[in-house]
Amino acid sequence: MDLFLFTVDPAWGSDVVAAGAAGIVVDWERRGKERRQAGEGTQISTDTPEDLSRMRAATDGRLVCRVNGYGPWTPAEIDDAIARGADEVLLPMVRTAESVDRALDAVAGRCGLGILIETQDAVDIAADLAARPLSRIYVGLNDLRIDRRSHQLFRPLVDGTVDAVRAVVTQPFGVGGLTLPGGGFPVPSEVLAAELVRLRTDFTFLRRSFIADMQGRDPWVEVPRLLASLAELRRADPAAAAADRGRLLAATRPPALAAPVGAGA
Repeated sequence: MDLFLFTVDPAWGSDVVAAGAAGIVVDWERRGKERRQAGEGTQISTDTPEDLSRMRAATDGRLVCRVNGYGPWTPAEIDDAIARGADEVLLPMVRTAESVDRALDAVAGRCGLGILIETQDAVDIAADLAARPLSRIYVGLNDLRIDRRSHQLFRPLVDGTVDAVRAVVTQPFGVGGLTLPGGGFPVPSEVLAAELVRLRTDFTFLRRSFIADMQGRDPWVEVPRLLASLAELRRADPAAAAADRGRLLAATRPPALAAPVGAGA
């Protein structure tokens, strides 16, 4: 499973890639994001075009640039990302196949184009989107939760949504994000990792939790340890895999409603 680190720190990013991660994501997405995610406690990046240039100079790993959701600005953003050395562009908040086609036109074969399925509209047309020549497809749980007006971040992993998208995707497929073994809340990292292995996930992201958990740790130790834990999960027998799935279901089950005052046993 390829690991992509969100960072604009050239020294640390290059070490994480050299230690075994597949590449770096520089995140330009912020148009409308503060309004869309207001009160959600999410992370909104402030990465710049200059950050992309610095990361390109720092690493030979795969360099991915997440641009803003499709709009009149998209062709210029794609041109700038390619000029600064991006190997791929990620298009977030997809709602229509037409927007993906226009982004593919703007890319014009000069780099890869990946998309994020993080709206119900995109879930509904996942098979149509997957018919496009895309470099990767990622299911974004946070924005999908917001789009669905849900309070359950991991619900798409247990209600069949992610399985249905995975079934129609032939490109490299991603979902969720990982941190170090032993971390993660409310779903332990090893349980989420087991689910990603079950889904035959090709890549995932290392973001806020990973960065926090890596404080004071050596990437040359921790990244290989994370990759080794994924390899071990791929070798797990069916009983262990079923147990991990059960732990995921338990960790994502909504809390039971409290009995009303005065209710009988």
